[in-house]
Amino acid sequence: MTEPLLNPLEERYRVQSVERALRLLETLAAAGPDGSTLSELARSIGVSKSTAYAILQTMLGGGFVADVGAGATRRYRLGMALARLGDVVVSQIQLRDVALPVLRDLARETALTSRVAVLEEPYAVVIGRVEAPDSSVRFAANLGKREHLHCSAVGKAMLAALDRDAARSILAVAGMPGKTKHTITDEETLLAELETVAQRGYALDDEEDAEGVFCVGVALHDHTGRCAGAISVTGIKRDLPSWQVALLGTKVREHAVRISALLGAPA
Repeated sequence: MTEPLLNPLEERYRVQSVERALRLLETLAAAGPDGSTLSELARSIGVSKSTAYAILQTMLGGGFVADVGAGATRRYRLGMALARLGDVVVSQIQLRDVALPVLRDLARETALTSRVAVLEEPYAVVIGRVEAPDSSVRFAANLGKREHLHCSAVGKAMLAALDRDAARSILAVAGMPGKTKHTITDEETLLAELETVAQRGYALDDEEDAEGVFCVGVALHDHTGRCAGAISVTGIKRDLPSWQVALLGTKVREHAVRISALLGAPA
């Protein structure tokens, strides 16, 4: 396994048991469909059979490893949970690659930072962003960071694309913490706003996640018609008139439709 470059401060956060599990997965990948026995795996990753067995049992429980046979002839191979995660990674990379050229157009046309996010229940995760051209304002880098859905434009846009029972379930798991004095922390109030979002076609974060910052977001759809993620633009609030917000909503929606079409969404 290729060792990542770490500075001395990061080195102390490495977890040996996790590294062993990763080496075990790479060993199973190299073994192919026939897999490996416990003895072979223990020898390959340099641990005792009891340690290798403990790792395998943990990974079997999560579906990351599968097994066949019993006793000394029992063999292990990669599990289907990895295929599911692989599909997720591929779909996210696909979405990002499709979205980024459109986000560049959106950032140029609005002079605002644009982002694309996906739903990883119960949070939104930003997988791509384009900074506003020639802007002196730079927002904190947050690729891969989990965000609450109830206080972000991409989050509200995705919630509005779900049925209300699904939205309630997600909110129950993640909670609705107050980020600013403007954050909606009441479930019924938020659900009523989601109806408004669905009707007008875009969602707003009006200083709800950070003071002085606004976002306008729109959901994306894939070839099945399901929500594939959301895009948004972000800027400084100041005295933004409502008519300009509506224009931004229309502009973001136009670009969301472009991305959804590239994903094969029904017209």
